[in-house]
Amino acid sequence: MRSDVTLHPLDRTRLRDLLHAAVEDADPLEVMPPVPGPGGWTTQRRAAFVRFHESRSLSACPVETTYVIAVSGRVVGAARLCPVEGRDGTVEAGVWIGRSHRGTGVGTAVLELLLDQARASGCDEVYVSTTPRNSAVRALMAGIGTELVPHGDELVGRVRLTD
Repeated sequence: MRSDVTLHPLDRTRLRDLLHAAVEDADPLEVMPPVPGPGGWTTQRRAAFVRFHESRSLSACPVETTYVIAVSGRVVGAARLCPVEGRDGTVEAGVWIGRSHRGTGVGTAVLELLLDQARASGCDEVYVSTTPRNSAVRALMAGIGTELVPHGDELVGRVRLTD
């Protein structure tokens, strides 16, 4: 595993760095819900990105834990763990990595770090969902021996963290 990949809990300072990484190296639709209007990183879309993370991870009652992904100290993406409603001990994992860092082993390192975070927080299972076209996630999950199975328009998998 790459030793230069680290996860850091999202805070207000890191949120600015995360926005910068997104604008420089990702399409808005890869990293946040759609925002009406013209494409690209408009002023409105940048503000929506900040509001999205403030409401999800930095609010008084966060619904998920978000981490910034750093490579050699430089923010290159985000990872999250979100409790699955009605399934105590299960969290959903989500990741986005800037385009220039894809295919370099960052995703593999992030997945292992996320699984470690989930274990440390007492979770029993990590849930993953993706589209059939997302070959990177399919390869990551296959690499740890987790089968993704069709569920509607998605592929889903579960990683057991305990025996």
